[in-house]
Amino acid sequence: MTSQARFAEIAALVGDPGRATMLNALLDGRALTATELAKAGGVTPQTASGHLARLTEAGLLTVVKQGRHRYHRLATLDVARMLESIMCVAAATSPKPVKIVTGPRSAALRTARDCYDHMAGRLAVLLADSLITQGVLEITEDAGIVTADGRLFLESLGIVTRPSRSTSKKQQRLFCRPCLDWSERRPHLAGKVGTLLRNHCLHQGWVRRTDERRALTITRRGEQAFHRHFGIHADDLKRG
Repeated sequence: MTSQARFAEIAALVGDPGRATMLNALLDGRALTATELAKAGGVTPQTASGHLARLTEAGLLTVVKQGRHRYHRLATLDVARMLESIMCVAAATSPKPVKIVTGPRSAALRTARDCYDHMAGRLAVLLADSLITQGVLEITEDAGIVTADGRLFLESLGIVTRPSRSTSKKQQRLFCRPCLDWSERRPHLAGKVGTLLRNHCLHQGWVRRTDERRALTITRRGEQAFHRHFGIHADDLKRG
């Protein structure tokens, strides 16, 4: 049973206005940097770092490392539910959250772009969401697999994901994995599966490259295919 001291500790951590605003900024599921959270909380980067360290130590936040960057996100669904419950009680006096803009300013790059050998942007995140919801993929924080039914689904589209017997253990680890999206701050697909999906979209004419570096534009044929196979509506791609 939770002790009174632990209850008071969590309440005190969430009760600080700066920390509360930073936690609120993470409620949409994104992962944000310390600089972005400092802006959201209206505090200096140094103060934000101290807050984030305490929240992480208490188990309210978790840190995602990608390359040389460190992103913070809510540690569990229970933390999100706790925050939402507090917000319901305090709805009448809740301050207006600071809008955080992440990723490139270009609308085209935010919608769809190349991320080395796979796709990124809102389209890529929605594709990952759809594949997980449909049971095509099972994803953890740092790895993923294609299910048996998922292979059949992808093969019906013309995407063959079966690794060869000669595939090394290192290559197998890179077969499918989540990659934190720069603009959406939610995972899109990387690894071999991400590459196959990106290449298939290009070969089918669902997306095409533009004069803008890295940007991919979604064709009319692509809008129809993404709706038919993945349940993605054109309006879903126009947000933000």
